Amino acid sequence: MSKKIKLVDLFAGTGAFSLAFENTGRVKTIYANDIDKHSKSIYDENFNTKLHLGDITEIDVKDIPKMNILTAGFPCQPFSHAGLKLGIDDTRGTLFYDMARILKEKQPKFALLENVKGLISHDKGHTLKIILKQLSSIGYKCIIDKDEINKDSDAVLKRKAKNMVLKSKDYGVPQNRQRIYMVFWRDDMDGFYYPDALNISTKVGDILELNPLKKYTISDKLWTGHKRRKKENKKAGKGFGYGIVSNTSEYTNTISARYYKDGSEILIRQNGQNPRKITPREAARLQGFPENFILNTSDVQAYKQFGNSVSVPVIEAIAKNIKKQLELSNA
Repeated sequence: MSKKIKLVDLFAGTGAFSLAFENTGRVKTIYANDIDKHSKSIYDENFNTKLHLGDITEIDVKDIPKMNILTAGFPCQPFSHAGLKLGIDDTRGTLFYDMARILKEKQPKFALLENVKGLISHDKGHTLKIILKQLSSIGYKCIIDKDEINKDSDAVLKRKAKNMVLKSKDYGVPQNRQRIYMVFWRDDMDGFYYPDALNISTKVGDILELNPLKKYTISDKLWTGHKRRKKENKKAGKGFGYGIVSNTSEYTNTISARYYKDGSEILIRQNGQNPRKITPREAARLQGFPENFILNTSDVQAYKQFGNSVSVPVIEAIAKNIKKQLELSNA
């Protein structure tokens, strides 16, 4: 088969979904959208497709081309408890609604939705149930049967949805990042199987630069503050103040969009001096981006972008299995 598999990437950010799917071959991103101007500048530098800058709530579905796959790392928002009755209209006013209306209109064969692991327990499972039920109602299946989605309690669905959670460290990325990856396929498709862990050993030293700039070493004031908060949190039973690793550590904590503020979740131990933050290039490596990926010139924006991103190798493993199913269906 030679024809391209067409991808639409919503909430595209720096394009990790686009990159991962295109890495598998034959997949072409035909449309990408994000509201952030900094994401657009980096996306446009790294991809042939130019990112459509704009608010998804204002997009006319007719302006989005037909696709085989839709991807979206959408924000997690609470839904009204009056929901579960009217289909996707119940979610009006949330960004999930705008993503779902595109799915309903365009009916791609597959959709891959990513979110934080906490989505499973968000609003005591109510949010998860609405997402599963609403996409089920517009013609999509997932690894939880439709009958179970409609009948099971929020608690049961929460338990079953844990099978959709993958860990970045299981796919060759030295980061303890857990995310829920919800794969949906159209009712006329045969299904999907989540990828097995690759069992690749990881080491933080593999992503570290040899001679990072001194500016990434944290100040005495910040280091003192980190240690004080860790001591206070431990006393209060919270157990977190900062996370410090060395080049021999197996993996880091999860990098977040707030990393630029103080670097507390990932600090690199240094002999004879204060620890340091990871550099933007190291942050890119920590998410599985290649060396030739062009970074934002602003450290703040780069940290935000990679903190918000998905891990490329995880998406690539999922993408390979989606691609297999599409090829079986003669996409």
